[in-house]
Amino acid sequence: MSSESSYPASRPPSPRSPASKTHRLSQLRRLTLRDRGLLAWLAEHYVLSTAQIRPALFPSERSARLRLATLHRIDAVHRFVDVTTGDSQHLYTLGPLGMLVHPTAYTDPERPDARPPRSSIERTERIIGSPRLRHLLGTNQLFVDLLAYTRTDPHARLLRWWSEQHATAAYAFAEIRPDGHGIWTAAGRTVGFFLEHDNGTEPLARVLRKLRAYERLAEFGPRYPVLLRVPHRRREANLLDALAGVPTAMPVATGLHDEHPAGPAWTLTTDLGLRRWLHELPSDHGPHNTATNPHRYTHPDGH
Repeated sequence: MSSESSYPASRPPSPRSPASKTHRLSQLRRLTLRDRGLLAWLAEHYVLSTAQIRPALFPSERSARLRLATLHRIDAVHRFVDVTTGDSQHLYTLGPLGMLVHPTAYTDPERPDARPPRSSIERTERIIGSPRLRHLLGTNQLFVDLLAYTRTDPHARLLRWWSEQHATAAYAFAEIRPDGHGIWTAAGRTVGFFLEHDNGTEPLARVLRKLRAYERLAEFGPRYPVLLRVPHRRREANLLDALAGVPTAMPVATGLHDEHPAGPAWTLTTDLGLRRWLHELPSDHGPHNTATNPHRYTHPDGH
């Protein structure tokens, strides 16, 4: 592991020792609301980079760097050097204090039913060693970009950001496994979506099978667009060709990794040649009384 890794040269007290636990409990009061929000993200979404955390939460690079250093120093987060991109930025996971705040954090990005890790370091090692690390970062990037956008538009909000494990559990009856699920509101419209983050490594036939898995969910609602986010235009063109004339249970839209997800980045498979904003995509939240409907506890008129 790189010399920039978060692990100290001298081993700290055992996480189970009374002195260590008492010390960490004393650090809880140092956590701000912003800190707790970040720890909640790391509990559900495993890992975020400095470049993702900064625009989503901080006004400047310096303020992000200073606060993240403090969170690392008080064991709220672990950090390690990103080896997936070659730019040597830090990636962050929950540290011992973070695990104290979120003892039921998702524990394994590959096997949701895996036994809980014995420590935050074991959890971090699972994440570092996961072949899905690059995929996790790519999935999280779309949501981080949306969060950063809300800092520039007071009328935009990311109302829901669910991980693969969270969405899979919530829609277990439909047996879907989206890479992520969100609800986005902008320009007076609220749109739900399921994300399929594509790195161009899967055969097109497998991608099409994923879309067919949404048919059961469409029977009961919601009917949210499935976003196929791909690395380059050739992959997008191949997907659009494969989907031409193929009826899908949900609306399907393609977009590129390097296009901002809030903006005019999405091409509906039924509306080729036109790029739509995320809030312009068709979206039906389904029956008002279902547990996943974002308007379940509001009056139909919005109050």
